[in-house]
Amino acid sequence: MTTVKTKYLGGLRTENIHLQSGAKIITDAPCDNRGKGESFSPTDMLATALGNCILTIMGIKALDNNIDIEGTELEITKIMAENPRRVDEVIMEFNFPQKNYNAEQKSLIESVAGTSPVPLSVHPDLKQTIRFNW
Repeated sequence: MTTVKTKYLGGLRTENIHLQSGAKIITDAPCDNRGKGESFSPTDMLATALGNCILTIMGIKALDNNIDIEGTELEITKIMAENPRRVDEVIMEFNFPQKNYNAEQKSLIESVAGTSPVPLSVHPDLKQTIRFNW
């Protein structure tokens, strides 16, 4: 079954519809690659998917162990490479709320960071830098 339906809108922009929910995402080529930079670029989406997948799997681990990570914020930095043009590194900095986590809770959450589907699906040359701020 199809997951996403995409339409090219012209001007280096796409509209993507998640068929199950009807949610829409617009992508736009970045300014440094002939685009307008008015929305997420495809490479921004890759970096976003990587960080969000990790945060989601941490959320599952937290739920399973009665650890409250609600309010955790994630800052994602995408670093591009040339020849070939590609995402070289994604830096993900997780900022957890001040909830007096103990060492065991921190270890449980951190232990799943690289085990979710997106981190395991991208090319091994993509550097994934993960920082935890408790």
